[in-house]
Amino acid sequence: MRHGRIVSLHIAGAPGAPTHSLTRATAVTGRGLEGDRNYWAGQGPRPRRRGTGRASGVCDITLIEYEALDALTRETGIELSPAECRRNVVCRGVRLNPLVGATFQVGETVLLGLRLSEPCARLEQLTRPGLIRGLIHRGGLRAEILQGGLIRVGDAVHPASTTPPHLLSAERRSSR
Repeated sequence: MRHGRIVSLHIAGAPGAPTHSLTRATAVTGRGLEGDRNYWAGQGPRPRRRGTGRASGVCDITLIEYEALDALTRETGIELSPAECRRNVVCRGVRLNPLVGATFQVGETVLLGLRLSEPCARLEQLTRPGLIRGLIHRGGLRAEILQGGLIRVGDAVHPASTTPPHLLSAERRSSR
């Protein structure tokens, strides 16, 4: 995995609310980014589904490649700022799609890539027509926060230095 860097951070206080940029954010294990619309403040573990449909999966944090936004503009003429893409972390210099199922480090945090964050009709409603087609298979990554901490603009995105203990036993079982 190539090392990348965070170029911007964003949260929205409520679903559909505009995002605002941050220079740093606090990532909380199993809950999300403090202050974000997807932060789980309830009791017990976060539910993993919020209904049916393609966008029904719940995650702690979302990431997208800055290069995907550049390609969107180049290929379709649709200009989408990092804040408009509605992903929490915009990074440069790292491919995110291969991180599905992998652990990686973003700033002080350790994340697990859950699945691709494909663009949905709601994102297109909040931004511009044609966005879904332009970002399909490069709309970012949904991830779980395995180890919380601070995330700052400029922080590195790279392979995790160690495998989290709760994943170690699963890796050992699968290698047998």
